[in-house]
Amino acid sequence: MFKQPLTDLMLSIDAVIGAISAGNTVVLKASELAPASSSLLAKLLEQYLDPCAVRVVEGAVTETTLLLEQKWNKIFYTCSSRIGRIIMKAAVKHLTPVSLELGGKSLIVIDSDTNLDVKKYSPFPSGITITVRRIISGKWGCNNGQVCISPDYILTTKEYAPKVIDALKQELEAFYGNKSRESKDMSRIVNLNQFDRLSKMLEEKEVSDKIIYGGQKNRDNLNISPTILLDVPLDSLIMSEEIFGPLLPILMMYGQDGALVVHKVRHELRHQTRIQGLHESVKEH
Repeated sequence: MFKQPLTDLMLSIDAVIGAISAGNTVVLKASELAPASSSLLAKLLEQYLDPCAVRVVEGAVTETTLLLEQKWNKIFYTCSSRIGRIIMKAAVKHLTPVSLELGGKSLIVIDSDTNLDVKKYSPFPSGITITVRRIISGKWGCNNGQVCISPDYILTTKEYAPKVIDALKQELEAFYGNKSRESKDMSRIVNLNQFDRLSKMLEEKEVSDKIIYGGQKNRDNLNISPTILLDVPLDSLIMSEEIFGPLLPILMMYGQDGALVVHKVRHELRHQTRIQGLHESVKEH
């Protein structure tokens, strides 16, 4: 994990608390992508807890591979689906029970009943639209999208999309200024691997011309500005995996007859029996 230093520590410690409360010993593998947090966690747990009951292992692929070769009574893992598959495959050898909390695509639905002009008291002189402020806070305010609960994409109507886009642009500038990528309040991408992964999403042939706001990036400084994309292909890379960054696609979901077009939008909607305000049911399957 590399979401936020304090959040990473809290999530790791929370799992440890549950395990030792149930009478278990724990080996905690901290993320190599957040080495400072990993080292602090190892130092504090060794200092304050019995090392015979709780141990922290630092390292990368080699150390993780060696750990997975051991026979555990339980494995609990939080992070990407790709690594989750590796862990599950290793656990099968020993029939080890596994709990996986994996990434996915967090969806926002904005229908035409949403009043983007409704304002709420705010310390900002101009006031900030409730809906858009919440989106910006959850997407870019939380570590520049590098949080598992960050909004991943927006579904809205074709007629309403321009209003949503204009409101997002206006309030992004209110939050971060005209040069948001240079804002001191805008988090950097955690490392080069993640920067290149996000850049690949933006540079995909079918996606690069869908950028309607932002898109600027600087690899030397690990900066990517808040980026809004409109109507990207559903089979594109950006729609095929968790974004975990400052890119926000907007999809239009109404056909010419005004009916909701679910069309290939998969796991996020399959268990919803109804989406309020859209006047259309989504079948469970």
